[in-house]
Amino acid sequence: MIEVKSLTKSYNGRKALKGINFTIQTGELYGLLGPNGAGKTTIISIMSSILDADSGEVTIGRYNLSTDAKSVKKVIGVVPQEIALYNELTAYENLLFWGGLYQVPGKELSNRANELLNLFGLEDRKNDKVGNYSGGMKRRINIAAALLHRPKVLFMDEPTVGIDPQSRNLIFEMIEKLHSQGMTIVYTTHYMEEAERFCNRIGIIDNGQIIAEGTLDELKSTISTKEIINITFSNINEEKANEIKSFWSDAKQSDTSILFKSSNVKFDLSKLVLKCNQIGLDITNVEIMKVNLETIFLNLTGKQLRD
Repeated sequence: MIEVKSLTKSYNGRKALKGINFTIQTGELYGLLGPNGAGKTTIISIMSSILDADSGEVTIGRYNLSTDAKSVKKVIGVVPQEIALYNELTAYENLLFWGGLYQVPGKELSNRANELLNLFGLEDRKNDKVGNYSGGMKRRINIAAALLHRPKVLFMDEPTVGIDPQSRNLIFEMIEKLHSQGMTIVYTTHYMEEAERFCNRIGIIDNGQIIAEGTLDELKSTISTKEIINITFSNINEEKANEIKSFWSDAKQSDTSILFKSSNVKFDLSKLVLKCNQIGLDITNVEIMKVNLETIFLNLTGKQLRD
């Protein structure tokens, strides 16, 4: 359904994308997981024809984006990270406007708008101006607008940022429903729990590159350990950091913390604390981390997912 080859993009000499490659199958929910600024929004913007790539190729369905962008636009829906609504229009009027741009016929558009307002729990507020909506309600209408023309592919760029629990749950339910109906979805997030919940496969992106890709189980298998001990110090310097890292062969530093892979935390933690005391490292925090997307990202990059 979707194939991305050797995608690059630079801004003012800074490389935002450094040769991105991935393939997404029809009906798959593919997650792009990474910290803010990693390149997720740039990828979505290029795939949805909002932004031109410096080089590379994107194919969606049987259409090549560089030669047939018009056909691509007909089969995709885009949920941007920033709210794309008119505050002075009602929710219903916003949907009629965006549906008109998609050339959805009049009666069908009216029915579809009302259907989506009902699905997103906003039918009773359809005639209220969007400017009076909460952030979560605006997010729901933002997603509804992308679904008016029944796209085959849906791009969702961090759709749950800064919203209330009720809206988040409604959006989650809608994503799961669309996925169960066979829609192909590309979902960007820096929330690991969302990627773990929804995605068939996940591409972990950092600094403009996909550094790992696979199912959750496949990504977990890249770490040959049960848990990670994350120890934070108040007085670490290069000499002491090197000494503790040489003591523990599988360790990675992240600012004032060091990550130690462990297959037996009860046994390993006492050894590490004793060694830190001998070196003169002042421990301020110890965190035991199970293997999940957060620890996979830490293991690959040496930094937190939300850094």
